[in-house]
Amino acid sequence: MVKKLRLLFFLFLIGQSLFAQQKLPVINANSKKVDIKDGKDFKKATWTIVPEAKPDIYTTSSKRVTFYTDLDSISFKIKPNKLCNFVILLNGKDSAFTQIKYEPEVYTPGYLDILKKGSKYSFDDKREITKFTYKPLNDPDLIIIRREFKLDSIIGTGNEVSQMLSLLHWVHNSFRHDGTKEAPKYSSISNLMNICVKDHKTLDCGTLATVLNNSYLALGFKSRRVVCLPKDSTDFDCHSINTVYSNTLKKWLWIDPTNDAYVMNEKGELLSIAEVRERLVNDKPLILNPEANWNHINSITKEYYLYNYMAKNLYAFECFVSGGGESQSNLLLPVEYKGIIPRTKIYKPKCTTNPTLFWAKPE
Repeated sequence: MVKKLRLLFFLFLIGQSLFAQQKLPVINANSKKVDIKDGKDFKKATWTIVPEAKPDIYTTSSKRVTFYTDLDSISFKIKPNKLCNFVILLNGKDSAFTQIKYEPEVYTPGYLDILKKGSKYSFDDKREITKFTYKPLNDPDLIIIRREFKLDSIIGTGNEVSQMLSLLHWVHNSFRHDGTKEAPKYSSISNLMNICVKDHKTLDCGTLATVLNNSYLALGFKSRRVVCLPKDSTDFDCHSINTVYSNTLKKWLWIDPTNDAYVMNEKGELLSIAEVRERLVNDKPLILNPEANWNHINSITKEYYLYNYMAKNLYAFECFVSGGGESQSNLLLPVEYKGIIPRTKIYKPKCTTNPTLFWAKPE
């Protein structure tokens, strides 16, 4: 046993020595969170810089990997039996020795498999859920938002759907996303919007969806913030988007301000959240709008966004019952899930497995 420990320690020292002898490329960072483009997949804030790990190893089966810090980036062409070593200099002082290593892909059930297994609903579920309400046009804060941000000029005089998309693009372009930071303190949504514009503050996806939700409501469009949830209760990454009701199309529409995204079928018709989920489950074609992007830094691919990230987060849905408020919620679950998703318990949600009730047309 002693000999084995000595051998392991000796190998560790060799590894340290190799890192020290190499003249490694260096990238800078102030934030510990790193985005990674792994092949075609873009993973936001998926890597945490740990200077204590020497090295910190990232494994991949892709041919190219790019690390994006808040200040810098570095890209490597990946080959079997070749290690890619570099240093991330955190806050100008802490060196995180990082290594990218090739490992062949091993199949495990993916997010789409989990979604398909949990695809069934019960349209016979008669449990009552709380009635959804929407802020009226004469709400004082909505009046301020509409006037101060000149929303009527932003949406223009086009048709209803073009106005909805114009507002989506405006919010995406005006308020930057950062899921690693908390939103600034605010007294009202209009106050929050002014703080972000004036001080260049960023917003997490939930607060960004709240801003767009209130902007839609300020113009008379019925809108909800929708929290899209994974099945895994230990996965604390979820995603908030919006659904806005189109009277001309007579349906809810998928609207994502974080990624400036909406989804269509093969005919170019806009889809609802429920329709996107159903098409993922049944392997039907989906089209992502070509301008979908994150902070105008990275394009969003359909393969990653819909078939990976959102497939994970379309297992269950939570909506707050009052427009803009977060005091109580309704929760839509598939039949296979028993109980309440733990993170939603704070809002004492009314649960249903009936999507007809959950996605009811606004009154």
